[in-house]
Amino acid sequence: MSVRELYVKGARVWIPDPDQVWRCAELTKDYKNNIVAVVYDDAQTEDLVVKNDEELPPLRNPDILIGENDLTSLSYLHEPAVLYNLQVRFCNQNAIYTYCGIVLVAINPYDEMPIYGPDTISAYRGHSMGDLDPHIFAVAEEAFTQMERENKDQSIIVSGESGAGKTVSAKYAMRYFATISGSDSETQIEKKILASNPIMEAIGNAKTTRNDNSSRFGKYIELDFTPSYSIMGANMRTYLLEKSRVVFQAPDERNYHIFYQLCSAAEQGKLPHLKLSHQDNFHYLKQGSSPHIDGVDDAEDFIETCKAFSLLGINEGMQEQIFRILAGILHLGNVVLEEGNGDSSAISTGDKSLKTVSELLGIDLEDIRKWLCNRKIVSGREVFTKPMTLTEAVFSRDALSKHIYAKLFDWIVTQINKCFAAKAKPYRFIGVLDIYGFETFEINSFEQFCINYANEKLQQQFNQHVFKLEQEEYVKEQIEWEFINFYDNQPCIDLIESKLGILDLLDEECRMPRGSDQSWVEKLYDKCKKWEHFSKPRLSNTSFLIAHFADKVGYECAGFLEKNRDTVSEEQINILKSSQIALVHSLFTEKEKGAPPTKVKVLPTGSKSKQMKKTVGSQFRDSLNLLMMTLNSTTPHYVRCIKPNDEKMAFTFDPTRAIQQLRACGVLETVRISAAGYPSRWTYNEFFCRYRVLCNSKDIKRNDMRLTCEKIIGNMINDEDKFKFGRTKIFFRAGQVAYMEKLRADRLSACGVMIQKHVRMFLHRNRYRTMRKAAVTIQKYTRGLKARRHVHHIRRTAAAIKIQAAIRGWVKRVQYKRLVYTVTQLQAHARGAWAREKYQHMRRVRAAIIIQKNVRMWQAVYHYKMAMRGMITLQGLVRCFLAKKQLKKLKIEARSVEHQRKLNKGLENKIISLQQKLTEAKLEVGNVKTYKEEIVTLKEQLSEMKGVETQLKNSSNRVSELEAMVAKLTQEVEAERGEKMDVLSEKERAEKENRELVEKLNAENAKLTEELMNAKKEEAKKEGEELLKRKYEAEKQQMIMEYSEEKSSYQRLLKEFNRLEQKNEQLEEQMAKMTGGNSHKRTASNVSNLSGASDAPTELVRDDASEFNSIIVDDDVGYGSVRSRASEASDNSRNLESIDWGSPQKGDTSEIRIPVPEKLQELEMENAKLKDDLNRLRKSIADSEPQNNRIQEFMKQFEALQDELERRREECIQLRTVLANRAHDLRSLTQSSYGKDVDIVNEDGELAIAYQTQKQVNRQLEDELKSEKQRHREAETEYKSELDRLRRDNDRQQKLLAQNLTKGGGSQPETLLQSEIMRLTSENLNLQGQVDNLTEQLKKYKRSLKAYAKKIKESGGGDPPDLLDVAATTEGEAMPVIRKKERDYMGMFEYDRREEMQIIRVLIYELKPRVAVTFLPGLPAYILFMCIRHTDHINDDEKVRSLLNNIVNGVKRVIKKRHEDLDSTVLWLSNTLRLLHNLKQYSGDKAFQAENTVKQNEQSLKNFDLSEYRQVLSDIAVWIYNGVIKLMEEKVQPLIVPSILEHEAIAGLSGNKPGGMRGRAGSVARELESPVEPQKALDLLLKEMTQFYRTLAMFGTDPELITQVFRQIFYFICAGSLNNLLLRKDMCHWSKGMQIRYNLSHLEQWTRDMRLHEAGVTDTLAPIIQAAQLLQARKTDDDVNSICDMCDKLSVSQIIKILNLYTPADEFEERVPISFIHKIQNKLQERAEGEQAQATLLMNTKFAFPVRFPFNPSSIHLEDIELPESLNLVMLKKV
Repeated sequence: MSVRELYVKGARVWIPDPDQVWRCAELTKDYKNNIVAVVYDDAQTEDLVVKNDEELPPLRNPDILIGENDLTSLSYLHEPAVLYNLQVRFCNQNAIYTYCGIVLVAINPYDEMPIYGPDTISAYRGHSMGDLDPHIFAVAEEAFTQMERENKDQSIIVSGESGAGKTVSAKYAMRYFATISGSDSETQIEKKILASNPIMEAIGNAKTTRNDNSSRFGKYIELDFTPSYSIMGANMRTYLLEKSRVVFQAPDERNYHIFYQLCSAAEQGKLPHLKLSHQDNFHYLKQGSSPHIDGVDDAEDFIETCKAFSLLGINEGMQEQIFRILAGILHLGNVVLEEGNGDSSAISTGDKSLKTVSELLGIDLEDIRKWLCNRKIVSGREVFTKPMTLTEAVFSRDALSKHIYAKLFDWIVTQINKCFAAKAKPYRFIGVLDIYGFETFEINSFEQFCINYANEKLQQQFNQHVFKLEQEEYVKEQIEWEFINFYDNQPCIDLIESKLGILDLLDEECRMPRGSDQSWVEKLYDKCKKWEHFSKPRLSNTSFLIAHFADKVGYECAGFLEKNRDTVSEEQINILKSSQIALVHSLFTEKEKGAPPTKVKVLPTGSKSKQMKKTVGSQFRDSLNLLMMTLNSTTPHYVRCIKPNDEKMAFTFDPTRAIQQLRACGVLETVRISAAGYPSRWTYNEFFCRYRVLCNSKDIKRNDMRLTCEKIIGNMINDEDKFKFGRTKIFFRAGQVAYMEKLRADRLSACGVMIQKHVRMFLHRNRYRTMRKAAVTIQKYTRGLKARRHVHHIRRTAAAIKIQAAIRGWVKRVQYKRLVYTVTQLQAHARGAWAREKYQHMRRVRAAIIIQKNVRMWQAVYHYKMAMRGMITLQGLVRCFLAKKQLKKLKIEARSVEHQRKLNKGLENKIISLQQKLTEAKLEVGNVKTYKEEIVTLKEQLSEMKGVETQLKNSSNRVSELEAMVAKLTQEVEAERGEKMDVLSEKERAEKENRELVEKLNAENAKLTEELMNAKKEEAKKEGEELLKRKYEAEKQQMIMEYSEEKSSYQRLLKEFNRLEQKNEQLEEQMAKMTGGNSHKRTASNVSNLSGASDAPTELVRDDASEFNSIIVDDDVGYGSVRSRASEASDNSRNLESIDWGSPQKGDTSEIRIPVPEKLQELEMENAKLKDDLNRLRKSIADSEPQNNRIQEFMKQFEALQDELERRREECIQLRTVLANRAHDLRSLTQSSYGKDVDIVNEDGELAIAYQTQKQVNRQLEDELKSEKQRHREAETEYKSELDRLRRDNDRQQKLLAQNLTKGGGSQPETLLQSEIMRLTSENLNLQGQVDNLTEQLKKYKRSLKAYAKKIKESGGGDPPDLLDVAATTEGEAMPVIRKKERDYMGMFEYDRREEMQIIRVLIYELKPRVAVTFLPGLPAYILFMCIRHTDHINDDEKVRSLLNNIVNGVKRVIKKRHEDLDSTVLWLSNTLRLLHNLKQYSGDKAFQAENTVKQNEQSLKNFDLSEYRQVLSDIAVWIYNGVIKLMEEKVQPLIVPSILEHEAIAGLSGNKPGGMRGRAGSVARELESPVEPQKALDLLLKEMTQFYRTLAMFGTDPELITQVFRQIFYFICAGSLNNLLLRKDMCHWSKGMQIRYNLSHLEQWTRDMRLHEAGVTDTLAPIIQAAQLLQARKTDDDVNSICDMCDKLSVSQIIKILNLYTPADEFEERVPISFIHKIQNKLQERAEGEQAQATLLMNTKFAFPVRFPFNPSSIHLEDIELPESLNLVMLKKV
């Protein structure tokens, strides 16, 4: 993988920026020609020119890795990635803790966080680092665990600059140790350790510009532990107290808190003798001009400090002296020093402050006035007093104040250590180092120099430890690695502490009489210039530069010498030594031991003492070396505190300030060391699960994950240096995981595109098909309508033309006739007139008329013929057009499939019509032809019957041969059976003789032993034993040999039996073939084989399958054979096609008809008889060996196969008969119908096609029948399983019924009898099962005895004894609890008081739960109450008091002794409540008598009021109830997280993202006492819950109480799972939400099965259910209201925490927008106003619902209760 593969278009990089430190950008094109073209988030573009590939901007990590818990799990490890990941976690997710390898990075939120409560402590207890979200408690747990596991001291190093939260982190770590250690309650060492924090904060913390509660000293607290790892003591060491703050504060800063607390107390009227007032009245308190801290009440803190002093053993008197010293320091600062004459100074005599100082400190006023303004100078033997200038006097006063405060500080630390000190030597310790981080200011002085020197030493130790762990991991995984170079700051340390180093030159200058800061810095310039880390500023001669590991720092030399000397006037010390105040006196007179870090140098009076004093620098160096020795001897754990901004704004991140601290605290160095090696690490299984998509199925080796991973990586990464394969992990270089994530995302994107393509294609194809189908349908109907309309129009047009033609012709004819008639009339009249007028012209007129008539006639005829010819021509053309159109349409229809189908459908009609035609033709031929045909037919039948007769004769001969063979086989079988019975008889006789021989030998052995014992002779005894031993061995060997021979003979017989059985099968097959003849290819023996026996109820075992090989026939033509079916289809088609329908005289009927003669039936009967004999023989063999399960199973399978064979054979015979009958009928029908012209029936092969179609239909029906049988078997299996489940439910319901019957009404015998059912049910079921087993064995033994008796009788041994008479054993009567009353009892037990303890012992101490479960529920309580009733009856006050006290004490004692036994605690919870209910029921109070009978009311207590004892019993019941809940929670607790959160029942939903890239270095894998696999955890949890329920119900616990118990348990499950979910970022994604919801559904179903859902038990699971729904819900702006309404059981902080933790498991899922979280938060603020209880983040796992014991009266009458004999309470007498 080259660089150019990563720097391509779209790649995101980091660009340096002066304001934002690093700025995000994206490449707009591929990296080429050393030019990187980027575009920023604000759309600004820029082209960057790089010289080479090493200067390329760092790449960004994939979005899926942003916000990781561990910085080293990032693929790209560099400064911008670390900074951005911290910023995202801090600002977007409100996560203040982040891992960086072995370092915990803690960012100060400047806000209260609800993550430090007891529930959080319990949540982190038992989890290793990396299991839950980063937390200071995780580091503390890691240290405590390593101390337990490795038996080695531990240390936690907390560092950071002022305001970063070091003190708070150290305080929470110590709180964690104090909480989980569990030391003795008498010492209360945890409370003392926690109480020391307010004291140390009051005297050592102050407000600075960077922090309101800044620790101005370093401290190292050692928590000492006992061998049982409970805190036994502690020790505190302090370093470099900032004494200058006592006398000077910078602007906006304060002095130490204790001073302001004293002033606040004085303003409230307290401590008036200290003469304190408002803080602004004191010079030491008003210089910073910032006396108040927001949110801090100094008066309340003062009260807290006083309580802490008292708790640590500092009494009020000592506190009074401490406050006097502190007040004296304040008043000392108010002493006014004035300039005197010359260079002197003075204090006025009226200075009230000085007077107050002398009073408070108990010192002389004049002495202190004198020596505050003067000093003593010793010169040889002379002593001079020299006045000090005003400046010197002020410095001397301030030095005295600082010295007093430092001494008081050391004294308080000493007292605290005394209070912490353990009496014995500590076994191990955990140290917590709270020390200042690297500091750099504009002006840096001696304090910053010492702080940075200490950080150099700590950083060196940190680098070495990180490097060591990194290399150990490589060695452990056995991978090749190169040495990792890391920054070594040893040269810088040598510059400071070596000879002629800075500290050495500083001490030397301090010893010089005229030493000064300037001369010292000049020496540094001269001596230290050879060091690379030292340099001189260009523009300054009073400062110097040191190149520390974090940054180059410049120090001003002013004040170095004075601060290093730390001198105080000896005269002032002497004044304090003479103080009248005991504490002041002891501060300055006690001998200093060791070299405390705050020891000061007192101004000496002689040269000897001057040489003995150590400077502050040398003291600090010594104490620092001691600290480093301590840390090096322990296993360190690191916490780096980061200050996010200087304005102390909550959750505001300043990248500039953060990157400075990251560089200074060593976090980036850890990243650099990790990046130099192989930072990304995966286990093989995790890697395979993540990158499975990048390999092919053929490359996967499930049994060798390493080889599979090697193939995957080999296909992706070519450079072998980029990865290494360890023993259990794969190691990758930085950036490789991002590259693989890119490949994985590309592959998933391609797969997604492929899926989308096919899905969209499928959707569009379906849509197209639907639309096309609809369009075709519409077109079809539209075109049909159009065609119909067109045809209708054509018809109408043609009809109209015809009508028009007819009408027009008729009109013309009428007109013509009328015209002719009119003309004729006119002519007649005209001619008449003309005739009369012109007679002379008649002949001419007559001739003219004749001519006219002929001409007109010819014209009319001509016109008529022409008109008719035109009309005929027109009609012909029209009809031709219509015929052509119709012809075209018919041709189209003829080509269509529908037409062919119609033709085919008409085939049957055609046949029928042909039959009718043939019938009519035959009728026309006449009776003569019919008679001739009948004669021919009869002749043919006669010849056919003659052939059949010949065949029957041949068959009869063959049958006789087969009968002889069957008889021979029958004789052989009978002979074999006799031999077998002889062998069995010999075996039985041998076994009997062996038993008799063994008994005889035993008797002889006993006799010889007795004789040898009586003789007491050792040698004879040894000889007898050896003789017996040899004889026994001989007999044993003989018996073994006989048994072996019998076994071998039995095996031979078994083989012979199998051979005969095979032979019998073959003979049966041959016989069946012979009897079947040539009538059909299938015979009765080959219709079924092993392949067709799939319907058998059992399967052949592999070992015995070889015995059935003989059954398989080579020519398999039976059912279930593919070859037989194919050949059958072809043969049948050929047979049907080859039938000569027209020549019946050929005798082909023999192939269709199957003759069944009577002789064959007799042979079949004989064969069935032989089979029955064979079956009986098999049964006898199976009965002779009842213990041989394989033989029995073999016989069962063989019988099943035989049944199946018979069934198939019968089916085959029936089918052949039906087929023959059908063929015969069909042939007769065709011959009778068609005669010789039968070929017309099968023209075009229609009958063959119909036959093949029918065969396919039959096969389909057969397949459906088989599938229906299979479904029937499956349904039968389901019904059987359902019956089993119903049977179990019935048993469970019977138990529940027996427990609840005591609560219902009814008569007395019925009630007690129902209660007895519960005791007898389980016993009867077990006994019934045993009886069934014994009955089966008895039957087998009886059969064996019968065989033996028969064998003895046959051998001539006489009548054997009646061995079959087995005496029936009857169980003794079960001990009754309820008997029929013989007399009228009063319902009480009388006893002697001396037997009272015996009664308590039997009923309470010695009563076992397994015995009590067989009694009536609550029977001990009933017996005890009946004893109480007797004491009430006789009115014995002492006796009832003694009895009740002994009962209470006995129950307490039993519970304390058996508090870990759930059965015992539940037993006595139930009995205690029953006794309590009885006391209420028979108390006489009307409120408890509502359901009593008259008899029960008469039995009420008469003389005593036991209401106080009822309260005592109620308290005991609550105590036992809490114990039961605790036991259940302890059993359930290890199963909660694996079953609810980690159990993955839905395959394919695992949303694991790259979270395992970086293993937690130094983390200890905690081995649980009972490790639970997540896949089995849910079943185990449900099993435990079911066991709890059965235990509660078994002992008769009230149903209301059972509901309360499981309500509490379900709340505990919900709290544990939700708390763990809130602390695990890897669990907060969509798929995990679905898994959690699915797992919770099992619990809900369990409550429904147990009838607990109606009681609201599952309501306690609402928070975790809503959390799972929140993970699954959509997270858009439109869903804000719905999410808020849905999560009504979750607190605001929990909802916001889940949304902040929500991380997509893949890049294809969107992250939760910050704006959405803000909208949710704003919406929830309205709800949060009235919900103060929901302010915490984690649920309280120790919360307990109020327990109630509803009154539950008993319907059992006391006079009906009897004492079980097993209790042996003979001292009780029922009265």
